[in-house]
Amino acid sequence: MENNSNLNTKNISDDEIDLRELLQVVWSGKWLMFTIITVFFILASLYSITLPNIYQSKAVLSPAGEQNAMNGAMRGYGSLAGLAGIALPTQNNASNSIKAIEKLKSLSFFQGSILPNIFLPDLMAVKSWDSVSNTISYDLELYDESTQKWVRDYNFPQTQIPSAQESFEIFIEDHLTVKENKDTGFVTISIKHQSPFIAQAWTELVVKEINNFFRLKDKTESQAAINFLNTQLSQTNFAEIREVVAQLLQENMKQLTLIEVTDYYVFGYIDPPAAMEKEHEPSRASIILLGAFCGFILGFVILIIKYFYKNE
Repeated sequence: MENNSNLNTKNISDDEIDLRELLQVVWSGKWLMFTIITVFFILASLYSITLPNIYQSKAVLSPAGEQNAMNGAMRGYGSLAGLAGIALPTQNNASNSIKAIEKLKSLSFFQGSILPNIFLPDLMAVKSWDSVSNTISYDLELYDESTQKWVRDYNFPQTQIPSAQESFEIFIEDHLTVKENKDTGFVTISIKHQSPFIAQAWTELVVKEINNFFRLKDKTESQAAINFLNTQLSQTNFAEIREVVAQLLQENMKQLTLIEVTDYYVFGYIDPPAAMEKEHEPSRASIILLGAFCGFILGFVILIIKYFYKNE
């Protein structure tokens, strides 16, 4: 037992000696360590300066509640229509706001509603933004602004002009962010871009187009229901059935009126997007600190390798 105790004490003592030696190694190579950290600090600083500022415009939205209430009323009249022997066109009762969140991130929505309303080089060929003149400079290896033609090199399946699918991937991965607060139901849509004004314009465009998409969709469905009910009304002479059909027509007319007069059909603004004065990224301080830390690690490893190599 005494021998084990002495052995443990000796191991602890050896560890302490090793730690002191390690500190001595670091101290003896402090100038090398300082030089490496300084070099990495300068390189990280220069690198962070070359990165363009990215601005984020954000809109906080509230789902519109009128549509759900109207759908509930129509479901009630739908049961009356069933009793009268009239089969109304089926409708998906899922909330438009839930469907809109998924639609926002779909290729079909980007291709049909976003891509035709933006300048493609602003998405695929931006080099820099001049805050003084508020102008965009484009990468000349991708897009020639003087001739307004794409000049980029490409390989199959790419094309000279970026396709909708290629543009969609860039838009989703680098620019658009959609978040839903499960507790409040509020939806946040944000766009990142080198130009804060383009970020704001694109955010407004996304909100506008998603509202227009579902307004047009529901308008088409409501008009089809009205046409169907008018046909049923002309084909029956029973007073009870005509009364039910008239009530259904009245509710569909209300819904059609609501669709026509509501600008924010699916989402309404709680906080509209703005052209931000302060950049969202990059975090230059974090990049510089990370560079200095990497320099410290590299310097420490070099000193340890030199120490063991010297001992060997």
